[in-house]
Formats: sequence, C-alpha cells, structure tokens
Amino acid sequence: MAHQFSNIWIHAVWATKYRNPLLHKKWRKSLFQHIKEEAKHKDILLDFINGVEDHVHILFKLRTTETVSNIIKEIKGEASKWINEQDFFDDDTLFRWQDGYGVISVSPHRIETIRNYIRKQEEHHKTSSYDNEIKKFQLYKD
Repeated sequence: MAHQFSNIWIHAVWATKYRNPLLHKKWRKSLFQHIKEEAKHKDILLDFINGVEDHVHILFKLRTTETVSNIIKEIKGEASKWINEQDFFDDDTLFRWQDGYGVISVSPHRIETIRNYIRKQEEHHKTSSYDNEIKKFQLYKD
C-alpha cells in the first residue's frame, strides 16, 4: 500500500447563532481547553484555537482521510453540547452556533503568522468588527 502525505492547513472561523455575544470571557478558555482535549481524543490535528464573545477561530491540519466539513461538524457539535451541559446561562438559553463556517487554506510557511492572528483575537476586535474579518476571508471566494 502506498504511503500518503498531507500538509494541508486550514484556518476556520464560525459564529454564535445570530452572533450573540454568549462566549463569556470567564469560561471561554475552559471551552477552548475542552475543544482541544476532545479534538485530541478524536484524533483531530487541532493546532490552535481562540476567539471572542461571538465567534471562534481554529487552525488545524487536515489528513488525507478527513474532510473540512466533518472536522468542523465534530468540533461545533461537541462544543455546543458541552456549553449547554455547563449551565453557564442564568435563564433557559440554549446555546447554538450559526449555521456554516468560513475556511481558508494556509501555506505551511504562514502557520506562525496565523497562530499569532488567532492568538490576538481580543486585541484585533477592539478595532475591527467580525463583519470586516469575514470580508477578508471572502476576498478569495469561489
């Protein structure tokens, strides 16, 4: 059997339903840690994760046997389930993600740049909106 090689890096972003600012800073890091642990458990090559109140960014490496949609479906599904099990909200709020996501391929030479961009999300969004960020992603749409 032939060996397979893949060096496909993906930067993905998705938002909370209606972009509601529900990812509160006091527990957001716990969410990201849970996502990292679950990704590792499911053998997903999640490299980096961060976000702000209304959206999340991840950087992951895609194996030849995986699809972007399946990886994101796994992560979003597990994350929303975990959030809803934690009773983070005072009312009967049911946490949900917005349908869909944005992805862009990343050159292996730009991995550290993308990690830094994801790392600095709070700082970045002091001066730039989520809408502006998505417009940058869409510069290269199909």
